[in-house]
Order: sequence, then C-alpha cells, then structure tokens
Amino acid sequence: QVQFVESGGGLVQFGGSLRLSCAASGFSFSAYAMSWHRQAPGKERELVAVITSTDGSTNYADSVKGRFTISRDNAKNTVYLQIISLQPEDTAVYYCNAEIPYGEKWYTAWDYWGPGTQVTVSS
Repeated sequence: QVQFVESGGGLVQFGGSLRLSCAASGFSFSAYAMSWHRQAPGKERELVAVITSTDGSTNYADSVKGRFTISRDNAKNTVYLQIISLQPEDTAVYYCNAEIPYGEKWYTAWDYWGPGTQVTVSS
C-alpha cells in the first residue's frame, strides 16, 4: 500500500535551515509529481511545494518562495525539502504526497498521509 515516511524536522532558531526527507513507497514514484504540505496548529493543511515528474519543474506557495527548494531522487523514491531563513510562521507539521495536475491546479493523489515531521522555529 501507499506509504510516506517523513523525517528531518526539529527545533531550530529563527533564520536557521533544515532539510526534510520523505521516503515514498507503494506506487510508481517516478510517474507522479510530488509535493510537500504543511499544517500549522489550528490551521488547515496547505500545499507549499510541488515538483513535476517530467522535467522536474517546481511550484511554490507565495509564502515560501525563495526560501524553500523541493527536489527529488527517483532512484531512492525520495522527495526533499530544503528550507532556509526559517521563520516562526513556518512552524508546522510537514507532510509529503503525490499530486495530479488538473489545469492550473494540483490535486493530492492519495487520501493516505504519513505521520509527518514537526518543524518548530523559535524566535
């Protein structure tokens, strides 16, 4: 079955950096666009970054542009999220998933979500 295992989160100071990893299994990883989402306390989960399966092009939420970089390694079925200049508003649980394009929008491919990895930024 589909599985996502996120890792790499932690407690970091304002302005610090982290590299998150997500190991995926149970589907044809290289055929799907992959994404990172985050959910802050009391807020809905939001899509923050997508990387396509074809040419590796990327899309980011406006709030993270210039600070987040998504990448993938198809040989390892792993997607990464490099975060720099961390801000307190980046505090959230971060999740990965696969995405399906529909026009100019993305739709999450799987209803299943992994445990996520907690990122906490201290000010």
